[in-house]
Amino acid sequence: MNLRGRHPAAPLTSPLLVDPPRPGPDLTVTDTEAAALAGLAAARGARSIAVGSGRTPAALAAADAITRAWRAAGGVVVTTTTWPEIAASWLCQARRFADAPADVWVMTGPEVGWAQVARRLLWSTSWRPDRTLATAAIGRPATLALVGAQQLRGLTGTGANGDTWTVTGDGGLAVTGPRAPG
Repeated sequence: MNLRGRHPAAPLTSPLLVDPPRPGPDLTVTDTEAAALAGLAAARGARSIAVGSGRTPAALAAADAITRAWRAAGGVVVTTTTWPEIAASWLCQARRFADAPADVWVMTGPEVGWAQVARRLLWSTSWRPDRTLATAAIGRPATLALVGAQQLRGLTGTGANGDTWTVTGDGGLAVTGPRAPG
């Protein structure tokens, strides 16, 4: 991807990655992570969520774990949307996900497909990162950079150990919780 030279607050110049990297690891979601995501959604006052994921075995298992944790907490899952790692534009998946009548959107990887759909969400829908929770598979600086972390202000998620991360106003990551630095 070539985002070098862009001003941090500049809008995306394309809904898709120009030169997507090779897919990285297909990270699984821990029970601790799924429970922490459900806790974050509940803390935001959510009653309903929309779950979005890639179509790899780990991503589908993560979406299932998040769905089970949320339902166990008494919440409603209004839709589950999946997206491929490779597609023509990701527009159908982005619209389906963003149009879900949910209080909070929850997303998981893998990273390249997530980045493509997140860019499409920013470009073509009313999706807001600050109303979105994500897994550890997404909360890595290299993954966030595929979209442009500065475009994802307010995106919040959990790590495998239950820590919480949030994309800050300058595109950095603030981490709190069990194993946070500092």
